[in-house]
Amino acid sequence: MILQQINMLHFLWLIPLMACVYIYAWQKRKSALKLFIDAGLLDRIPVSVSHLKRFWKSVSVLVALSFIIIGMARPAWNPKPETIERKGRDVVFLLDVSKSMLAEDLVPNRLERAKLAIIDCIERLDGDRIGLVAFAGTAAVKCPLTLDYGFFKMMLKDISTDSIARGGTLIGDALRKVMTDVFDDQIKEFKDIILITDGEDHDSFPVDAAKNAGEKGVRIIAIGLGDENEGKRIPVSNESGIKTFLKYNGQEIWSKLDGDTLRRMVNATPGGKYLNVATGTIDLGSVYARLIATADKKQLESDTIKRYEEKFQIFLAVAFIILSIELLVNERKKFLKNNE
Repeated sequence: MILQQINMLHFLWLIPLMACVYIYAWQKRKSALKLFIDAGLLDRIPVSVSHLKRFWKSVSVLVALSFIIIGMARPAWNPKPETIERKGRDVVFLLDVSKSMLAEDLVPNRLERAKLAIIDCIERLDGDRIGLVAFAGTAAVKCPLTLDYGFFKMMLKDISTDSIARGGTLIGDALRKVMTDVFDDQIKEFKDIILITDGEDHDSFPVDAAKNAGEKGVRIIAIGLGDENEGKRIPVSNESGIKTFLKYNGQEIWSKLDGDTLRRMVNATPGGKYLNVATGTIDLGSVYARLIATADKKQLESDTIKRYEEKFQIFLAVAFIILSIELLVNERKKFLKNNE
């Protein structure tokens, strides 16, 4: 037999405590009677209460409480072997942290909205392994594939445009980084890359990288952020903390969403999907539920455990029977009348 909630046995300390309360109550009743009846007459006066019945009623309550506490500890026995299988997919969030992600066509900016969307998605995950890769001019694995969602959130929280020292946006190189450093096994199926970016790329051949991933069974779900027509300036702060806008050769840079590149990338992968968020709202939780949670999953691991049959009902039933009997027992004595 095992106890699955063994900490509940600490409540057994209530038993001696209640026993002391009963003893104290008996003594108080006896003292109260002595206040009204002479001590010498107390033993001669017939008392209507049976002390023996009162004693056993008290013992019954204590025994029933003991059974209740043991039942709360969830006793179980009769173990049977059971095989537990865990299935899921490998999902990597490929997050653009280039300066263009500071554009404020989404509030407060593209990057912060992307991070909030990823957090919402994590809350809907169902046993999938997740990883995080940040990229700009280069790419870095911030969180390898893991089931530790708490660690993933901690790493995501620290992501900023300073996470990658080299500027620029090389989406193709970032995809290749995922394929070699994150998806490092031979079987690439049951894997998704959620690419969150404004789509601007500096000649890293992202479509070719997407085709290579697609040939290995990896699906790309691209989330396009930003205004696709006019674009938005990129805010920066100078040394005095004054807000200005990023310039190149004396001209302010306007960042626009390059949806065409993202569309061609997802079309190169099996089941790829492009979601043009633009300047609207991002609901990655719904994206996960619709595209990933319903997709085929691989067996990630299996284990054989001993499953015990819970028997707490027996102890609760015994406690109920004892308390029912205790309620039916009358502690009053029955006096017989002598007819003369």
